[in-house]
Amino acid sequence: MTFDLKGKDIQSNARAGVVTTDHGVIETPIFMPVGTVGTVKGVHQRELKEEINPDIILGNTYHLYLRPQIDVLEKAGGLHKFMNWDRNILTDSGGYQVYSLSANRKIKEEGVKFKSHIDGSYHTFTPENVMEIQRSIGADIIMAFDECTPYPCDYNYAKRSMHMTHRWLDRCIKHLDKIPFKYDYSQAFFPIVQGSTYKDLRKQSAEYIANAGAVGNAIGGLSVGEPAEEMYAMTEVVTDILPEDKPRYLMGVGTPINILENIALGVDMFDCVMPTRNARNGMLFTANGTINIKNLKWREDFSPIDEMGITFVDTEYSKAYLRHLFSVNELLAKQIATIHNLGFYMWLVREARKHILAGDFRTWKDKMVKQMDTRL
Repeated sequence: MTFDLKGKDIQSNARAGVVTTDHGVIETPIFMPVGTVGTVKGVHQRELKEEINPDIILGNTYHLYLRPQIDVLEKAGGLHKFMNWDRNILTDSGGYQVYSLSANRKIKEEGVKFKSHIDGSYHTFTPENVMEIQRSIGADIIMAFDECTPYPCDYNYAKRSMHMTHRWLDRCIKHLDKIPFKYDYSQAFFPIVQGSTYKDLRKQSAEYIANAGAVGNAIGGLSVGEPAEEMYAMTEVVTDILPEDKPRYLMGVGTPINILENIALGVDMFDCVMPTRNARNGMLFTANGTINIKNLKWREDFSPIDEMGITFVDTEYSKAYLRHLFSVNELLAKQIATIHNLGFYMWLVREARKHILAGDFRTWKDKMVKQMDTRL
């Protein structure tokens, strides 16, 4: 994997780059639609390519390990072939899912024993077997196994957890050197910065991760309930330390406003379930604010869903029609809203890139944040 910086904003730390892997080019800043179990929920791969058009999507190690299971993925030739996706894929190592299973897991130095949310069976993730699982899944970018701490988090716990994450990272790197690629392309490895919302811990972790010398780096443990201002403060601490010549991935973030503010701090890559999850609940993101399409006010609004939208659903369907579909619990409602929201997120990061290269990102970003910070 390579990363080339193509431009930087004059008034902020925003930057535009190009990540190149064996599955193609990723123009940054980029938003990665979440395809947890080998699908972006409710969207055909054809629609994903032709309408939303992301350079990369995300899959999840925990969920794919449980279903369809690794033997199926290996027999299929990896996740790309299994789901018929010939562009880039990144896999989260499962650290966040283990965090979310707080009542059903036990963390030790060796790894994490957890109870399946599907059938109650017990499993163990270690840095070593998570690397093996991700080799079998075959994503282009794979993540280190880490512990994601909750918010709020006691300082001493955050410190112990951070050091364990660092030790786990060393084990991941050592084990990766022993296991070859399973398919006819290479995989890039990203370690993850932790440290909760403590500046000194974030600084220490960022330095440790930077010294690991990986081809890209990630920031974890944010967007877990902390105020946005704390997220931005921690991101700034980390991006000031992580090397400029490597992509920076902020995991699990976030709202359109969160994404723009973090681009301004020097982040290149994002993922979040928000556009798809909110879509299924009737919440539509637009450049002029958020629409709750279930509200009565849209009952007789026959204007397009979003005249500025980049996907076919934005102009082929009206707000009134989409509201009607939600009111009768029609599956198509969730599909339309999902395609719209993902299309908007892709438009947003690609517009950001244009303005970074044009040199006026900060001015454009401030205008967009004001426009989007409203309920329509």
